[in-house]
Amino acid sequence: MKIAVLAVQGAFIEHERKLEVLGASCVELRKAEDLNQSYDGLVLPGGESTVQGKLLRELGMFDTIRKQIKKGLPVLATCAGMILLADSLEGDAMVHLQTVPMTVKRNAYGRQLGSFHTEAEFKGIGEIPMTFIRAPYVADVSDGVEVLAVVQDRIVAIRYGKQMALAFHPELDEDHRVHEEFLRMCGEK
Repeated sequence: MKIAVLAVQGAFIEHERKLEVLGASCVELRKAEDLNQSYDGLVLPGGESTVQGKLLRELGMFDTIRKQIKKGLPVLATCAGMILLADSLEGDAMVHLQTVPMTVKRNAYGRQLGSFHTEAEFKGIGEIPMTFIRAPYVADVSDGVEVLAVVQDRIVAIRYGKQMALAFHPELDEDHRVHEEFLRMCGEK
């Protein structure tokens, strides 16, 4: 199985390492030409969502990636990736791919010092470790968006069709179950 990882900015290498341990091969998306190859899924990593959105547009990747997701390409989006998928951002007019009908609050847990680690229930997987770094959360979801995890009464993981978006960073913890679930999604026809 081949997974594309957006590699223009952010924590993409950690996702690649985790996916490769699970037997997937990874390709890095750095420029528009990289989108011409075939792949079974896409990772939108953590980092700076504003920078990632800007680079997707400047590098000519935005429209193609948006179309691929809308056509059903499985996606694992973490932290900034969640922001990229949201159709609206609380208190912010800047939106990006808009492929999930949800409202996301950026930097909801404060600055870097507001980062934390916890364990919580993830629907269909069980209790897993969750590392939050300047994390967003989902303020509101529309019909069809499945809530997968809640921490401190806030939605921190959702699934919408073949898109899984998380406010936390599963690539930074030893647990592989989120990435295993993503690979299962990629194998669904």
